Amino acid sequence: MKAKHFTAKGEERGIVQLPEEVFGQPIHEHALWEAVRCYLANQRQGTASVKTRAQVSGGGRKPWRQKGTGRARQGSNRSPIWRHGGRAFGPRPRSYNYTLPRKVRALALRSALSARAADLAITVVDVLDFPAPKTRDLAGLMKKIGTGEKRCLLVLGEHRTNAYLSGRNIANLQTIPVRELNPYVVMQSEAIVFEMDGLEKIREVVRI
Repeated sequence: MKAKHFTAKGEERGIVQLPEEVFGQPIHEHALWEAVRCYLANQRQGTASVKTRAQVSGGGRKPWRQKGTGRARQGSNRSPIWRHGGRAFGPRPRSYNYTLPRKVRALALRSALSARAADLAITVVDVLDFPAPKTRDLAGLMKKIGTGEKRCLLVLGEHRTNAYLSGRNIANLQTIPVRELNPYVVMQSEAIVFEMDGLEKIREVVRI
């Protein structure tokens, strides 16, 4: 697998050979599905809550006597079948978090990156070491390398504050350090731009 290589100013430098063990692997669809499902589950707050019949106000006395009225027997006006009654089997606060085995996470990430490499959606740039946050410079770079109109993922070798601040106001651009790379954000993107040092560290990441 190969990718185009650009300077930090958007000038083409040539071709970079992508690591075959990361970008040239068979796509394991089930591992991808598991990883995306796990990621989305772990984003859930799990704070949904409703009141049961024990928590709603009222219901202190029996609405009417047990027998002789011709109506169905009732013990409380806060039963789930009554208006303003408690909720039966409603949501309670809980955690949706779960983890995948390390090897499954690595397999899913390799599959996602291989899928994007097969689509020729990988680009490499030199280190984006901006002296100060400059959205215009980063937006101009994205336009020069041909990703300006696409939903793009910029993968940094490490967290660079100025590069992050430069990109957070650009529509359709997400900036992420290579250590936080995951299959969900890879599959969400139409184009992926790797910093050169991020590409050098990717082998360590996919082995998790």
